[in-house]
Amino acid sequence: MATRSRAASVARQRDLVVRQHLHELGQRGRTRRHVARDVAEQARRAARVGRAEAQLEHAAAAHAEPVAVHGARRNDAKDRQLTGRLRVSVPLHLGRRLAAPILARLLVEHPRLDLEISFSDRVVDLLEEGFDLGVRLGPLRDSSTLAARSLGHFEFVLCAAPKYLRRHGTPKTADDFERHVGIVYARTGPESPWLASGADGVEQVLRVQRRLRMDDLDAIADAALAGRGLARLPRWLAAAHVRAGALRWVWEGRHAQRVDVHAIWPHTPFLPMKTRVAIDRLAADIPEALRTGLDGHA
Repeated sequence: MATRSRAASVARQRDLVVRQHLHELGQRGRTRRHVARDVAEQARRAARVGRAEAQLEHAAAAHAEPVAVHGARRNDAKDRQLTGRLRVSVPLHLGRRLAAPILARLLVEHPRLDLEISFSDRVVDLLEEGFDLGVRLGPLRDSSTLAARSLGHFEFVLCAAPKYLRRHGTPKTADDFERHVGIVYARTGPESPWLASGADGVEQVLRVQRRLRMDDLDAIADAALAGRGLARLPRWLAAAHVRAGALRWVWEGRHAQRVDVHAIWPHTPFLPMKTRVAIDRLAADIPEALRTGLDGHA
């Protein structure tokens, strides 16, 4: 496409020179031999300009890759040293536990790369705030300015400390939850209901005693570990505590609330290599981390 464009540009310049010199021929009596000589010189100059443009395009392509390519040139990207600063916006808890440790490993592999990570649960405007890449939870808004790639999903699961379940019993039916204290995530606005699938597959609302409300997932996990009640946590946050025996699943396999995770970035015909490599790394490592809760340090 670029070669055809340059050829057309050269042809247009040549035709323009011909018309100019033919006009001069009539005005000053110059010979057609003079015109032909000048046209040839102008064509040589246009060709030199075309070669210079091609070199510039090649240099730009060396630092960028087509957006449509996902992992197709992973080996080439791995062999190239990334440079410059990469600014990434991530959700507060998932970013701190999973995304940031995964991205930070790039610094070991690419000593000339600088990484800046911002943690926030608000919807960040990547273009307005100058971010190269973001990780976003939940459904994506339609946007002509952003591109996205799925990183997987996670479920909210119910769990409790063994000592709490020994004292209060394990709920067997949806009605049993009404006798249990729930450690509830609450911020400004309506509280999110606890949902689960019943034995018949129909979605049910689990009503708990909402006596303890917090707006921090880590604080909720700590309260659950201390035996303060049932907790509703992302699987990636609770999984390590369950493996260690400090928490137990409640109604495992019957949770209806799923959250999608995406990498998003400003839409562009050519994606900087450092951004593409970061997206590929997240796409490779985040899905397993969402399932197991491994924090990227392993």
